[in-house]
Amino acid sequence: MRDEQKWQQLLGLVAQGLMVRSDSRLIRPGEVFVAVAGVGTDGARFIGDAIERGAEWIVTSDPHSIPHKSTVGVVLHDKPSRALGDLAAAYFGTAAHDLTVIGITGTNGKTTLSYMVEHMLAAAGHKVGVIGTVNYRWPGFSLEAQMTTPDCWQLHELVANMAKSGVDTVVMEVSSHALHQDRVWGLDYDVAVMLNVTQDHLDYHKTMDGYYQAKAKLFNEIGRLGKVGIINADDSYGRMLLSRYEPSISFGLYYPNVGAGPGLSANVKSCTSQGLELAMQFGDESWTLTSPLIGKYNASNLLAAQSVGLALGLKPKKLKALESFAGVPGRLERIPNGRGLDVFVDYAHTPDALENVLSNVRELEYRRLLCVFGCGGNRDRSKRPLMGQAVCRYADVAVLTSDNPRFEAPLEIMDDVRPGLSGCAITLEEPDRATAIALALDSMERGDVLVIAGKGHESYQEIEGERLPFNDAVVVKELLG
Repeated sequence: MRDEQKWQQLLGLVAQGLMVRSDSRLIRPGEVFVAVAGVGTDGARFIGDAIERGAEWIVTSDPHSIPHKSTVGVVLHDKPSRALGDLAAAYFGTAAHDLTVIGITGTNGKTTLSYMVEHMLAAAGHKVGVIGTVNYRWPGFSLEAQMTTPDCWQLHELVANMAKSGVDTVVMEVSSHALHQDRVWGLDYDVAVMLNVTQDHLDYHKTMDGYYQAKAKLFNEIGRLGKVGIINADDSYGRMLLSRYEPSISFGLYYPNVGAGPGLSANVKSCTSQGLELAMQFGDESWTLTSPLIGKYNASNLLAAQSVGLALGLKPKKLKALESFAGVPGRLERIPNGRGLDVFVDYAHTPDALENVLSNVRELEYRRLLCVFGCGGNRDRSKRPLMGQAVCRYADVAVLTSDNPRFEAPLEIMDDVRPGLSGCAITLEEPDRATAIALALDSMERGDVLVIAGKGHESYQEIEGERLPFNDAVVVKELLG
């Protein structure tokens, strides 16, 4: 469908500095408008507006969307979202930058793994840039993230700026939304990581298979062929992907050496509130790794990080840099306090994430486990009772509260969660999150542990379209000193 001659002409102009926009309101005379289909509306509706504002080139998939008698240059393209990625790559010279790019996808653990890989590679002498849920950063620069994976144009701009700053390796969280919407199109990945696929975002992807297929695009459709896949063999969707994708390195605590490629496995020699001790095995090589992180899911994350290192040619001696990795803000983050209580803040906001965090804390030597949690508004309602069930399975005291209610009423969200709490020994309910945290802290006794789940590093609570200042760790420190 694409007019190849016109397309190549446009690519050449953009490579020379012609600006491209996907928002018609930003168009200036002479620029290019790409009519990308969004979640709620199709960019083709705004082609007339873009032309009125002076656009001289239009990229669209709909030949009938151009106003009659218009003289603008038109490039028909099956997928304007991918055209935008290719144009961004041309504008910023993305392919010319000598960067190693690592993409990380999965329902849970992306942020933790990105921090681990950054720490490990920096210790090995690399200059690392990170694009993720918390922020977009490289040495000397940090920008708070508005979404896990930024829009296509900003993504390429970030990568170009990293290259200008001397970054040699980019570590990037890649969300299922970004993959489905082609926001990462035009980037070449050297390493692609699949951590896990568990229920989340079904309000968008509709089915688990649709969710998995979106994540699998990082391996099957995006970037260069032959990228190394780092795939979790302990995850059922990971095993499916291992059977279909190579070259790959599998990692697992329970299913070592799955797939045609080599596998990294570990024997958990110790898992306490003081940390982990792992006995690693990769082919004929073996080594030990200790870590202050707690829980077997962090053992799995450490396996994933080391697998990335092995894929990039690091030896076990370099991998042991992970022993000094202390953790990630808001990911089972211990909150120091004047009363000496064991309080952790975690980002877990899916049934599986809660299951992972709470089951691992439950295995440690604490007397009682208390959990404060809620569910986000305007998201997949079907997971709400499942989150309640996950808390009930492991917590001695469940404290149900509000998360980011967005445009829903907190009490109605709590109503959806309540059926999952029917088997709890003790359930407390308080819609005000700060009051709920205070209630949980007041309920703690010597030897107890409290996990405050759902918001992690977030510095806000989203209510009726506003982001109001709120941070779980700050609230704990204010309450306890």
